[in-house]
Amino acid sequence: MKPLTYIDLFAGAGGLSEGFINEGFHPIAHVEMDEAACYTLKTRIAYHHLKSIGKKDVYTDYLKGIITRQELYDLIPKELMESVINLPIGADSNPKIHKTIDKLLNKRKVDLIIGGPPCQAYSLVGRARSEDNMKGDSRNYLYVQYAKYLEKYSPKMFVFENVIGLKSAGKGIYLENMKKLFLKKGYLFQLFTVSANDFGVLQNRRRVIIIGWKKRLKVNVPNLEDIKIKHEFKVGDLFKDLPSINAGSGKDKFQNYSGPTNDYLKNNFIRNGIDILTQHVARPHTDQDKKIYEIAVKKWNQNQQRLDYNDLPDTLKTHNNRSSFIDRFKVVAPDLEYSQTVVAHISKDGHYYIHPDITQNRSITVREAARLQSFPDDYYFEGVKEGANRTASFKQIGNAVPPLMANLIAKKMKELLWQ
Repeated sequence: MKPLTYIDLFAGAGGLSEGFINEGFHPIAHVEMDEAACYTLKTRIAYHHLKSIGKKDVYTDYLKGIITRQELYDLIPKELMESVINLPIGADSNPKIHKTIDKLLNKRKVDLIIGGPPCQAYSLVGRARSEDNMKGDSRNYLYVQYAKYLEKYSPKMFVFENVIGLKSAGKGIYLENMKKLFLKKGYLFQLFTVSANDFGVLQNRRRVIIIGWKKRLKVNVPNLEDIKIKHEFKVGDLFKDLPSINAGSGKDKFQNYSGPTNDYLKNNFIRNGIDILTQHVARPHTDQDKKIYEIAVKKWNQNQQRLDYNDLPDTLKTHNNRSSFIDRFKVVAPDLEYSQTVVAHISKDGHYYIHPDITQNRSITVREAARLQSFPDDYYFEGVKEGANRTASFKQIGNAVPPLMANLIAKKMKELLWQ
């Protein structure tokens, strides 16, 4: 059978797409406005292409720093590199995006559209911080653009991912309008509220997944809320084989692992055969932050208690806000079944993601954050310029869909599309 095809809109770093590729789907195009994320997508496309032709060693050379990013890209078919479209989705750019996609399709059909518009406008935290509750934010209406792509490419089905706040944004009016608009374009949909930890991801990440289908089709959409993967792993299993490093130390390309893999890393393809560790570099921290980190880790490791900012000595308090975000310093607890949600704010500081090993006394690295999101270790997060860019990498990871979660959704979609 021919592989099922899809277009990924608002693709980000490709976490959702990774799950679909792993299930045998063929990406026609990824559309993303963030330039750094587009380089990440290109690098991942290079990986999948080289893997498919038995030349993973070339990708390994890139991770080792033997060849440059451009030298890697030069070895990949031009049309694959062109399938990453670095433009914002909207009226001004759509004609150019459509022209590129039409060329890449070469008269093929699109089976599926996946993706989710930027979530800040629907985010409960984002709305709480906004003076007008984000009422004037244009991102509230990006679902209209999504509908335009459904109309143009007429896929059998679609997968729309977003934050829980989508259900309550505008007192539910955006979701209701979305439902009406998609129906007008010929699609019915069903909304599911899911948690990434139910999909085997060691992270508490609640999201909305909307599965849509052409109303003329008879589909029995499985209840994604019924997925409950059982396991006995803990968050600490994600970090056991990683070298111990202190604040401001580590290597981007490349390090050796400090120990063997374990069943969680192996079974979920985080350690998947390319045993080259990259992007395991710790942020530098001030002496004051490190003192706070020590207090937070001791509190958790000794009593399983979270640090309340107000309980710090006065000499360590620098924030005027003492009534909200009092858990702004938080340990990634190794003995829990899942961690706190990894969000894009991690690109600004690591206080909410303190490493549980007090001897390392630091926040987590890009690689550790990627593992919390279930990205495989050979997934390299790019900056605009070649070389490590911690801020860009953290932002991409925090905004991503966990690939492990995406993989299970892709399995369900494949079953539906092959009915």
